[in-house]
Amino acid sequence: MTTAYSWMVPLLVVLPLIGAGLTLAAAGRTWVQRAVSLSVLTAMLVCAAVLLVAADRLGPQVMHVGGWLPWEGIVLIVDRLAALMVIVSTTVTMAVLSYSIGQGRSSFDDESDGHAPLPVFHPSILVLAAGVTTTFISGDLFHLYVGFEMLLAASFVLLTLGGTAERVRAGITYVLVSLLSSMIFLTALGLIYSATGTVNLALLAQRIGDISPVTVGLLHLMLLVGFAVKAAVFPMSGWLPDSYPTAPAPVTAVFAGLLTKVGIYAIIRTQTLLFPTSRFDDLLLWAAMATMLVGILGAIAQDDIKRMLSFTLVSHIGFMLFGIALGSTIGLAAAIFYVIHHILIQTTLFLVTGLVERVGGSSDTARLGDLARISPIVGILFFVPAMNLAGIPPFSGFLGKVGLIQAGAADGGWLAYAVVGASVLTSLLTLYAVARVWGRAFWSENPEGITGRGPVRGGHHSALGLGVLLPTTGLVVVGVLLTVAAGPIYDVTTRAAVDLVLRGPYLEAVLGPGATL
Repeated sequence: MTTAYSWMVPLLVVLPLIGAGLTLAAAGRTWVQRAVSLSVLTAMLVCAAVLLVAADRLGPQVMHVGGWLPWEGIVLIVDRLAALMVIVSTTVTMAVLSYSIGQGRSSFDDESDGHAPLPVFHPSILVLAAGVTTTFISGDLFHLYVGFEMLLAASFVLLTLGGTAERVRAGITYVLVSLLSSMIFLTALGLIYSATGTVNLALLAQRIGDISPVTVGLLHLMLLVGFAVKAAVFPMSGWLPDSYPTAPAPVTAVFAGLLTKVGIYAIIRTQTLLFPTSRFDDLLLWAAMATMLVGILGAIAQDDIKRMLSFTLVSHIGFMLFGIALGSTIGLAAAIFYVIHHILIQTTLFLVTGLVERVGGSSDTARLGDLARISPIVGILFFVPAMNLAGIPPFSGFLGKVGLIQAGAADGGWLAYAVVGASVLTSLLTLYAVARVWGRAFWSENPEGITGRGPVRGGHHSALGLGVLLPTTGLVVVGVLLTVAAGPIYDVTTRAAVDLVLRGPYLEAVLGPGATL
Protein backbone atom coordinates (compact mmCIF):
# COMPACT_ATOMS: atom_id res chain seq x y z
CA MET A 1 0.00 0.00 0.00
CA THR A 2 1.44 3.39 -1.04
CA THR A 3 0.53 6.44 1.01
CA ALA A 4 0.83 10.15 0.25
CA TYR A 5 4.08 10.76 2.07
CA SER A 6 5.54 7.26 1.96
CA TRP A 7 8.57 8.51 -0.01
CA MET A 8 9.67 10.45 3.07
CA VAL A 9 9.65 7.45 5.41
CA PRO A 10 13.01 5.88 4.37
CA LEU A 11 14.67 9.31 4.52
CA LEU A 12 14.54 9.05 8.31
CA VAL A 13 17.16 6.28 8.08
CA VAL A 14 18.88 7.05 4.78
CA LEU A 15 19.77 10.64 5.69
CA PRO A 16 21.75 9.88 8.86
CA LEU A 17 23.52 6.95 7.19
CA ILE A 18 24.58 9.15 4.26
CA GLY A 19 25.60 11.81 6.77
CA ALA A 20 27.68 9.27 8.68
CA GLY A 21 29.55 8.38 5.50
CA LEU A 22 30.15 12.02 4.62
CA THR A 23 31.39 12.94 8.10
CA LEU A 24 33.72 9.95 8.13
CA ALA A 25 35.09 11.00 4.74
CA ALA A 26 35.55 14.51 6.12
CA ALA A 27 37.73 13.31 9.03
CA GLY A 28 40.08 16.11 10.02
CA ARG A 29 37.77 18.84 8.71
CA THR A 30 35.75 19.50 11.83
CA TRP A 31 33.65 22.33 10.40
CA VAL A 32 32.47 20.05 7.57
CA GLN A 33 31.51 17.32 10.01
CA ARG A 34 29.57 19.78 12.14
CA ALA A 35 27.73 21.29 9.17
CA VAL A 36 26.78 17.88 7.76
CA SER A 37 25.64 16.49 11.13
CA LEU A 38 23.45 19.46 12.01
CA SER A 39 22.01 19.65 8.48
CA VAL A 40 21.12 15.95 8.51
CA LEU A 41 19.43 16.13 11.92
CA THR A 42 17.50 19.25 10.88
CA ALA A 43 16.27 17.49 7.74
CA MET A 44 15.26 14.46 9.82
CA LEU A 45 13.31 16.68 12.20
CA VAL A 46 11.44 18.35 9.32
CA CYS A 47 10.61 14.98 7.74
CA ALA A 48 9.40 13.58 11.05
CA ALA A 49 7.19 16.63 11.68
CA VAL A 50 5.61 16.33 8.22
CA LEU A 51 5.06 12.60 8.73
CA LEU A 52 3.44 13.21 12.13
CA VAL A 53 0.92 15.58 10.57
CA ALA A 54 0.33 13.13 7.72
CA ALA A 55 -0.08 10.15 10.07
CA ASP A 56 -2.46 12.12 12.29
CA ARG A 57 -4.64 13.31 9.41
CA LEU A 58 -4.30 10.59 6.77
CA GLY A 59 -3.29 7.51 8.71
CA PRO A 60 0.01 5.61 8.98
CA GLN A 61 2.53 6.31 6.21
CA VAL A 62 3.97 3.09 4.78
CA MET A 63 6.85 2.22 2.48
CA HIS A 64 7.27 -1.30 1.09
CA VAL A 65 11.02 -1.22 0.49
CA GLY A 66 11.92 -2.29 -3.05
CA GLY A 67 8.24 -2.74 -3.90
CA TRP A 68 8.18 -6.15 -2.20
CA LEU A 69 4.99 -7.45 -0.65
CA PRO A 70 4.83 -7.42 3.19
CA TRP A 71 5.53 -11.15 3.48
CA GLU A 72 8.50 -10.89 1.12
CA GLY A 73 10.41 -7.74 2.08
CA ILE A 74 10.95 -4.97 4.61
CA VAL A 75 8.09 -2.66 5.56
CA LEU A 76 8.71 0.79 7.04
CA ILE A 77 5.75 2.42 8.75
CA VAL A 78 5.31 5.74 10.51
CA ASP A 79 2.18 6.05 12.60
CA ARG A 80 1.53 8.63 15.32
CA LEU A 81 3.60 6.76 17.90
CA ALA A 82 6.61 6.28 15.62
CA ALA A 83 6.51 9.89 14.42
CA LEU A 84 6.39 11.24 17.96
CA MET A 85 9.33 9.09 18.97
CA VAL A 86 11.41 10.16 15.96
CA ILE A 87 10.69 13.85 16.60
CA VAL A 88 11.67 13.78 20.26
CA SER A 89 14.72 11.55 19.69
CA THR A 90 16.01 13.77 16.88
CA THR A 91 15.42 16.87 18.99
CA VAL A 92 17.55 15.64 21.88
CA THR A 93 20.22 14.26 19.54
CA MET A 94 20.52 17.67 17.90
CA ALA A 95 20.78 19.37 21.30
CA VAL A 96 23.43 16.93 22.47
CA LEU A 97 25.43 17.35 19.27
CA SER A 98 25.20 21.15 19.57
CA TYR A 99 26.37 20.91 23.18
CA SER A 100 29.31 18.77 22.11
CA ILE A 101 30.23 21.22 19.37
CA GLY A 102 29.93 24.05 21.88
CA GLN A 103 32.60 22.49 24.07
CA GLY A 104 35.04 23.72 21.46
CA ARG A 105 37.57 20.95 21.73
CA SER A 106 37.17 17.38 22.77
CA SER A 107 33.68 15.94 23.15
CA PHE A 108 34.94 13.07 25.22
CA ASP A 109 37.98 13.97 27.26
CA ASP A 110 39.54 16.58 29.49
CA GLU A 111 38.97 19.90 27.75
CA SER A 112 42.42 21.16 28.64
CA ASP A 113 44.17 18.48 26.66
CA GLY A 114 44.15 20.51 23.44
CA HIS A 115 43.14 17.54 21.31
CA ALA A 116 40.69 17.88 18.46
CA PRO A 117 37.54 15.77 18.57
CA LEU A 118 37.96 12.22 17.37
CA PRO A 119 36.90 11.99 13.71
CA VAL A 120 34.60 9.07 14.56
CA PHE A 121 32.44 11.09 16.96
CA HIS A 122 30.09 12.62 14.36
CA PRO A 123 29.69 9.41 12.31
CA SER A 124 28.90 7.49 15.50
CA ILE A 125 26.24 9.98 16.58
CA LEU A 126 24.59 9.77 13.15
CA VAL A 127 24.73 5.95 13.07
CA LEU A 128 23.18 5.98 16.55
CA ALA A 129 20.40 8.24 15.26
CA ALA A 130 19.86 5.91 12.29
CA GLY A 131 19.69 2.87 14.57
CA VAL A 132 17.23 4.49 16.96
CA THR A 133 15.03 5.66 14.08
CA THR A 134 15.16 2.22 12.44
CA THR A 135 13.68 0.62 15.56
CA PHE A 136 10.86 3.18 15.61
CA ILE A 137 9.76 2.75 11.99
CA SER A 138 10.42 -0.96 11.43
CA GLY A 139 7.44 -3.02 10.37
CA ASP A 140 9.03 -6.40 11.10
CA LEU A 141 10.90 -7.89 14.02
CA PHE A 142 14.10 -8.74 12.17
CA HIS A 143 14.51 -5.16 10.97
CA LEU A 144 13.86 -4.07 14.54
CA TYR A 145 16.75 -6.33 15.55
CA VAL A 146 18.95 -4.69 12.90
CA GLY A 147 18.15 -1.30 14.41
CA PHE A 148 19.15 -2.56 17.85
CA GLU A 149 22.49 -3.77 16.53
CA MET A 150 23.18 -0.49 14.70
CA LEU A 151 22.70 1.56 17.85
CA LEU A 152 24.66 -1.01 19.90
CA ALA A 153 27.70 -0.65 17.65
CA ALA A 154 27.52 3.14 17.67
CA SER A 155 26.87 3.37 21.41
CA PHE A 156 29.90 1.19 22.23
CA VAL A 157 32.14 3.54 20.22
CA LEU A 158 30.65 6.59 21.95
CA LEU A 159 30.84 5.03 25.40
CA THR A 160 34.56 4.28 25.09
CA LEU A 161 35.67 7.54 23.42
CA GLY A 162 38.89 8.70 25.01
CA GLY A 163 40.02 5.14 25.71
CA THR A 164 40.31 5.45 29.50
CA ALA A 165 40.35 2.19 31.44
CA GLU A 166 37.17 3.14 33.31
CA ARG A 167 35.27 3.82 30.09
CA VAL A 168 36.47 0.65 28.42
CA ARG A 169 35.39 -1.42 31.45
CA ALA A 170 31.96 0.24 31.42
CA GLY A 171 31.75 -0.29 27.66
CA ILE A 172 32.53 -3.99 28.00
CA THR A 173 29.80 -4.40 30.62
CA TYR A 174 27.32 -2.54 28.43
CA VAL A 175 28.18 -4.59 25.35
CA LEU A 176 27.99 -7.92 27.17
CA VAL A 177 24.56 -7.11 28.58
CA SER A 178 23.36 -5.81 25.23
CA LEU A 179 24.63 -8.87 23.39
CA LEU A 180 22.85 -11.11 25.89
CA SER A 181 19.56 -9.36 25.26
CA SER A 182 20.21 -9.47 21.50
CA MET A 183 20.83 -13.23 21.68
CA ILE A 184 17.53 -13.72 23.49
CA PHE A 185 15.76 -11.53 20.93
CA LEU A 186 17.38 -13.31 17.97
CA THR A 187 16.48 -16.73 19.39
CA ALA A 188 12.90 -15.56 19.81
CA LEU A 189 12.94 -14.36 16.20
CA GLY A 190 13.98 -17.79 14.95
CA LEU A 191 11.27 -19.50 16.97
CA ILE A 192 8.64 -16.99 15.82
CA TYR A 193 9.53 -17.53 12.16
CA SER A 194 9.50 -21.28 12.65
CA ALA A 195 6.05 -21.16 14.25
CA THR A 196 4.38 -18.61 11.97
CA GLY A 197 6.43 -18.35 8.77
CA THR A 198 6.87 -14.57 9.09
CA VAL A 199 8.45 -11.84 11.18
CA ASN A 200 6.29 -9.06 9.72
CA LEU A 201 4.42 -7.48 12.62
CA ALA A 202 1.10 -7.07 10.81
CA LEU A 203 1.14 -10.66 9.54
CA LEU A 204 2.18 -11.90 12.97
CA ALA A 205 -0.82 -10.15 14.50
CA GLN A 206 -3.00 -12.24 12.17
CA ARG A 207 -1.20 -15.55 12.55
CA ILE A 208 -0.06 -15.69 16.15
CA GLY A 209 -3.49 -16.76 17.34
CA ASP A 210 -3.20 -19.92 15.26
CA ILE A 211 -0.38 -21.41 17.33
CA SER A 212 -0.69 -23.05 20.74
CA PRO A 213 -1.10 -20.82 23.81
CA VAL A 214 1.96 -22.42 25.42
CA THR A 215 4.12 -21.50 22.43
CA VAL A 216 2.69 -17.98 22.36
CA GLY A 217 3.47 -17.59 26.05
CA LEU A 218 7.07 -18.73 25.58
CA LEU A 219 7.64 -16.40 22.63
CA HIS A 220 6.03 -13.51 24.48
CA LEU A 221 8.18 -14.06 27.55
CA MET A 222 11.39 -14.24 25.50
CA LEU A 223 10.59 -10.98 23.73
CA LEU A 224 9.72 -9.30 27.01
CA VAL A 225 12.99 -10.40 28.62
CA GLY A 226 15.05 -9.26 25.64
CA PHE A 227 13.39 -5.85 25.53
CA ALA A 228 13.34 -5.47 29.32
CA VAL A 229 17.13 -5.82 29.49
CA LYS A 230 17.49 -2.99 26.96
CA ALA A 231 14.94 -0.89 28.85
CA ALA A 232 16.68 -1.52 32.22
CA VAL A 233 13.59 -3.01 33.86
CA PHE A 234 14.25 -4.51 37.31
CA PRO A 235 15.79 -7.04 37.98
CA MET A 236 17.68 -6.56 34.69
CA SER A 237 18.71 -2.96 35.42
CA GLY A 238 21.93 -3.37 37.40
CA TRP A 239 24.15 -2.67 34.40
CA LEU A 240 22.91 0.87 33.78
CA PRO A 241 24.12 2.89 36.81
CA ASP A 242 27.64 1.51 36.35
CA SER A 243 27.77 2.12 32.59
CA TYR A 244 26.36 5.58 31.96
CA PRO A 245 28.17 7.79 34.54
CA THR A 246 31.63 7.00 33.16
CA ALA A 247 30.90 8.54 29.75
CA PRO A 248 31.34 12.27 28.97
CA ALA A 249 28.32 14.51 29.50
CA PRO A 250 27.00 14.66 25.89
CA VAL A 251 27.27 10.89 25.43
CA THR A 252 25.67 10.14 28.80
CA ALA A 253 22.86 12.57 27.98
CA VAL A 254 21.94 10.96 24.67
CA PHE A 255 22.22 7.48 26.18
CA ALA A 256 20.00 8.38 29.12
CA GLY A 257 17.43 9.99 26.89
CA LEU A 258 17.17 7.40 24.14
CA LEU A 259 18.63 3.94 24.63
CA THR A 260 16.30 2.63 27.32
CA LYS A 261 13.30 4.16 25.51
CA VAL A 262 14.05 2.01 22.48
CA GLY A 263 13.36 -1.02 24.67
CA ILE A 264 10.19 0.60 26.01
CA TYR A 265 9.01 1.34 22.46
CA ALA A 266 9.58 -2.28 21.45
CA ILE A 267 7.53 -3.45 24.43
CA ILE A 268 4.70 -1.05 23.53
CA ARG A 269 4.65 -2.16 19.90
CA THR A 270 4.75 -5.91 20.48
CA GLN A 271 2.55 -5.85 23.58
CA THR A 272 -0.29 -4.02 21.84
CA LEU A 273 0.01 -5.52 18.36
CA LEU A 274 0.93 -9.14 19.06
CA PHE A 275 -0.16 -9.84 22.65
CA PRO A 276 -3.16 -7.61 23.43
CA THR A 277 -4.64 -10.20 25.82
CA SER A 278 -1.38 -10.83 27.61
CA ARG A 279 -1.13 -13.36 30.40
CA PHE A 280 1.88 -11.41 31.70
CA ASP A 281 0.12 -8.14 32.53
CA ASP A 282 0.31 -8.81 36.27
CA LEU A 283 3.99 -9.70 35.93
CA LEU A 284 4.58 -6.37 34.18
CA LEU A 285 2.77 -4.54 36.97
CA TRP A 286 5.00 -6.21 39.56
CA ALA A 287 8.06 -5.36 37.46
CA ALA A 288 6.89 -1.75 37.14
CA MET A 289 6.47 -1.40 40.90
CA ALA A 290 9.83 -3.03 41.68
CA THR A 291 11.60 -0.90 39.06
CA MET A 292 10.15 2.28 40.56
CA LEU A 293 11.05 1.48 44.15
CA VAL A 294 14.44 -0.18 43.72
CA GLY A 295 15.58 2.53 41.33
CA ILE A 296 14.59 5.44 43.54
CA LEU A 297 16.01 3.82 46.69
CA GLY A 298 19.30 3.55 44.84
CA ALA A 299 19.04 7.20 43.77
CA ILE A 300 18.64 8.63 47.27
CA ALA A 301 21.76 6.75 48.41
CA GLN A 302 24.03 8.45 45.83
CA ASP A 303 26.31 11.43 46.33
CA ASP A 304 27.34 11.67 42.69
CA ILE A 305 24.81 13.53 40.52
CA LYS A 306 25.38 11.30 37.48
CA ARG A 307 24.79 8.13 39.49
CA MET A 308 21.74 9.65 41.16
CA LEU A 309 20.28 10.52 37.77
CA SER A 310 21.12 7.05 36.45
CA PHE A 311 19.13 5.45 39.26
CA THR A 312 16.19 7.84 38.73
CA LEU A 313 16.32 6.87 35.06
CA VAL A 314 15.82 3.25 36.07
CA SER A 315 13.09 4.22 38.51
CA HIS A 316 11.05 6.20 36.01
CA ILE A 317 11.13 3.39 33.47
CA GLY A 318 8.69 1.83 35.92
CA PHE A 319 6.15 4.60 35.24
CA MET A 320 6.19 3.84 31.53
CA LEU A 321 5.92 0.11 32.14
CA PHE A 322 2.93 0.77 34.41
CA GLY A 323 0.92 2.36 31.61
CA ILE A 324 1.89 -0.41 29.18
CA ALA A 325 0.89 -3.14 31.65
CA LEU A 326 -2.56 -1.60 32.16
CA GLY A 327 -3.15 -1.95 28.41
CA SER A 328 -6.01 0.54 28.36
CA THR A 329 -6.28 3.54 26.06
CA ILE A 330 -5.77 6.02 28.90
CA GLY A 331 -2.88 3.98 30.28
CA LEU A 332 -1.09 3.80 26.93
CA ALA A 333 -1.75 7.49 26.21
CA ALA A 334 -0.22 8.46 29.56
CA ALA A 335 2.72 6.09 29.03
CA ILE A 336 3.50 7.57 25.59
CA PHE A 337 3.27 11.11 26.98
CA TYR A 338 5.55 10.13 29.85
CA VAL A 339 8.10 8.64 27.45
CA ILE A 340 8.24 11.95 25.56
CA HIS A 341 8.54 13.89 28.81
CA HIS A 342 11.26 11.66 30.20
CA ILE A 343 13.43 11.67 27.08
CA LEU A 344 13.52 15.47 27.16
CA ILE A 345 13.96 15.94 30.90
CA GLN A 346 16.50 13.18 31.52
CA THR A 347 18.67 14.37 28.62
CA THR A 348 18.46 17.94 29.91
CA LEU A 349 19.53 16.98 33.43
CA PHE A 350 22.57 15.09 32.21
CA LEU A 351 23.61 18.08 30.07
CA VAL A 352 23.18 20.36 33.09
CA THR A 353 25.33 17.95 35.09
CA GLY A 354 27.99 18.50 32.44
CA LEU A 355 27.75 22.24 33.16
CA VAL A 356 28.07 21.54 36.87
CA GLU A 357 31.27 19.59 36.18
CA ARG A 358 32.64 22.46 34.09
CA VAL A 359 31.93 24.99 36.85
CA GLY A 360 32.70 22.89 39.91
CA GLY A 361 35.18 20.35 38.59
CA SER A 362 33.14 17.39 39.82
CA SER A 363 29.68 15.85 39.85
CA ASP A 364 30.16 14.61 43.44
CA THR A 365 27.99 16.69 45.76
CA ALA A 366 30.50 16.12 48.58
CA ARG A 367 32.96 18.25 46.60
CA LEU A 368 30.50 20.91 45.44
CA GLY A 369 28.82 23.86 47.05
CA ASP A 370 27.63 27.44 46.61
CA LEU A 371 27.04 26.91 42.88
CA ALA A 372 23.91 29.06 43.00
CA ARG A 373 26.11 32.07 43.73
CA ILE A 374 29.00 31.04 41.50
CA SER A 375 26.80 30.31 38.46
CA PRO A 376 23.13 31.30 38.90
CA ILE A 377 22.32 30.29 35.33
CA VAL A 378 23.40 26.70 36.03
CA GLY A 379 21.25 26.75 39.16
CA ILE A 380 18.18 27.77 37.15
CA LEU A 381 18.93 25.26 34.41
CA PHE A 382 19.11 22.47 37.01
CA PHE A 383 16.14 23.54 39.09
CA VAL A 384 13.50 23.66 36.33
CA PRO A 385 13.99 20.15 34.87
CA ALA A 386 14.66 18.72 38.34
CA MET A 387 11.23 19.89 39.52
CA ASN A 388 9.77 18.57 36.28
CA LEU A 389 11.33 15.16 36.89
CA ALA A 390 9.95 15.13 40.42
CA GLY A 391 6.45 15.83 39.09
CA ILE A 392 5.83 19.19 40.69
CA PRO A 393 2.68 20.91 39.31
CA PRO A 394 2.12 22.16 36.69
CA PHE A 395 5.06 20.58 34.84
CA SER A 396 4.68 17.81 32.26
CA GLY A 397 6.05 15.24 34.73
CA PHE A 398 3.07 15.97 37.00
CA LEU A 399 0.62 15.71 34.10
CA GLY A 400 2.04 12.40 32.92
CA LYS A 401 1.97 10.92 36.41
CA VAL A 402 -1.60 12.09 36.99
CA GLY A 403 -2.58 10.39 33.74
CA LEU A 404 -0.98 7.14 34.87
CA ILE A 405 -2.62 7.35 38.30
CA GLN A 406 -6.01 7.92 36.66
CA ALA A 407 -5.42 4.90 34.43
CA GLY A 408 -4.50 2.79 37.46
CA ALA A 409 -7.62 3.92 39.32
CA ALA A 410 -9.76 3.16 36.26
CA ASP A 411 -8.33 -0.36 36.17
CA GLY A 412 -9.65 -0.91 39.69
CA GLY A 413 -7.52 -3.95 40.54
CA TRP A 414 -5.70 -4.19 43.84
CA LEU A 415 -2.36 -4.61 42.11
CA ALA A 416 -2.96 -1.51 39.98
CA TYR A 417 -3.74 0.45 43.15
CA ALA A 418 -0.56 -0.90 44.73
CA VAL A 419 1.46 0.40 41.78
CA VAL A 420 -0.33 3.74 42.06
CA GLY A 421 0.82 3.93 45.67
CA ALA A 422 4.35 3.01 44.64
CA SER A 423 4.30 5.71 41.96
CA VAL A 424 3.28 8.37 44.49
CA LEU A 425 6.01 7.26 46.88
CA THR A 426 8.54 7.22 44.05
CA SER A 427 7.58 10.76 43.07
CA LEU A 428 8.10 11.97 46.65
CA LEU A 429 11.46 10.23 46.88
CA THR A 430 12.46 11.68 43.50
CA LEU A 431 11.71 15.13 44.88
CA TYR A 432 13.84 14.30 47.92
CA ALA A 433 16.73 13.10 45.73
CA VAL A 434 16.83 16.17 43.49
CA ALA A 435 16.23 18.54 46.42
CA ARG A 436 19.18 16.93 48.21
CA VAL A 437 21.40 17.64 45.21
CA TRP A 438 19.98 21.14 44.96
CA GLY A 439 20.72 21.87 48.61
CA ARG A 440 24.19 20.32 48.76
CA ALA A 441 25.61 21.38 45.40
CA PHE A 442 24.02 24.78 45.00
CA TRP A 443 23.44 26.17 48.49
CA SER A 444 25.74 24.47 50.98
CA GLU A 445 29.12 25.86 52.00
CA ASN A 446 31.72 25.48 49.27
CA PRO A 447 34.17 22.80 50.44
CA GLU A 448 36.67 23.15 47.60
CA GLY A 449 37.14 26.86 47.41
CA ILE A 450 35.70 27.20 43.91
CA THR A 451 36.13 30.75 42.65
CA GLY A 452 33.49 30.71 39.95
CA ARG A 453 36.02 30.66 37.11
CA GLY A 454 35.62 26.94 36.56
CA PRO A 455 37.67 23.97 37.74
CA VAL A 456 41.40 24.35 37.69
CA ARG A 457 42.99 21.71 35.49
CA GLY A 458 46.67 21.88 34.75
CA GLY A 459 46.69 25.66 35.14
CA HIS A 460 43.81 26.18 32.68
CA HIS A 461 40.41 27.51 33.78
CA SER A 462 37.55 26.18 31.70
CA ALA A 463 34.54 28.47 31.57
CA LEU A 464 30.97 28.17 30.44
CA GLY A 465 30.22 29.60 27.04
CA LEU A 466 27.21 30.13 24.84
CA GLY A 467 28.14 27.00 22.91
CA VAL A 468 27.12 24.78 25.83
CA LEU A 469 24.61 27.10 27.48
CA LEU A 470 22.39 27.59 24.43
CA PRO A 471 21.60 23.92 23.65
CA THR A 472 21.06 23.18 27.34
CA THR A 473 18.80 26.21 27.74
CA GLY A 474 17.01 25.21 24.55
CA LEU A 475 16.16 21.79 25.97
CA VAL A 476 14.98 23.35 29.24
CA VAL A 477 12.69 25.62 27.21
CA VAL A 478 11.41 22.65 25.16
CA GLY A 479 10.63 20.87 28.44
CA VAL A 480 8.61 23.88 29.60
CA LEU A 481 6.87 24.08 26.20
CA LEU A 482 5.88 20.45 26.61
CA THR A 483 3.95 21.60 29.68
CA VAL A 484 2.41 24.56 27.85
CA ALA A 485 1.37 22.41 24.89
CA ALA A 486 0.46 19.38 27.00
CA GLY A 487 -3.20 19.47 25.93
CA PRO A 488 -2.66 19.12 22.15
CA ILE A 489 0.23 16.68 22.64
CA TYR A 490 -1.85 14.56 25.01
CA ASP A 491 -4.61 14.53 22.39
CA VAL A 492 -2.15 13.11 19.84
CA THR A 493 -0.88 10.49 22.29
CA THR A 494 -4.50 9.53 23.03
CA ARG A 495 -5.23 9.05 19.33
CA ALA A 496 -2.03 7.03 19.05
CA ALA A 497 -3.17 4.87 21.97
CA VAL A 498 -6.59 4.34 20.37
CA ASP A 499 -4.93 3.04 17.20
CA LEU A 500 -2.66 0.78 19.26
CA VAL A 501 -5.63 -0.75 21.05
CA LEU A 502 -7.70 -1.15 17.87
CA ARG A 503 -4.78 -2.57 15.83
CA GLY A 504 -6.92 -2.30 12.69
CA PRO A 505 -5.39 0.96 11.35
CA TYR A 506 -1.90 -0.56 11.53
CA LEU A 507 -2.93 -3.76 9.75
CA GLU A 508 -4.81 -1.92 7.00
CA ALA A 509 -1.89 0.42 6.42
CA VAL A 510 0.53 -2.48 5.93
CA LEU A 511 -1.67 -5.16 4.35
CA GLY A 512 -4.25 -3.03 2.59
CA PRO A 513 -7.92 -2.12 3.15
CA GLY A 514 -10.03 -4.87 4.61
CA ALA A 515 -7.19 -6.56 6.49
CA THR A 516 -8.62 -8.20 9.60
CA LEU A 517 -7.34 -10.03 12.62
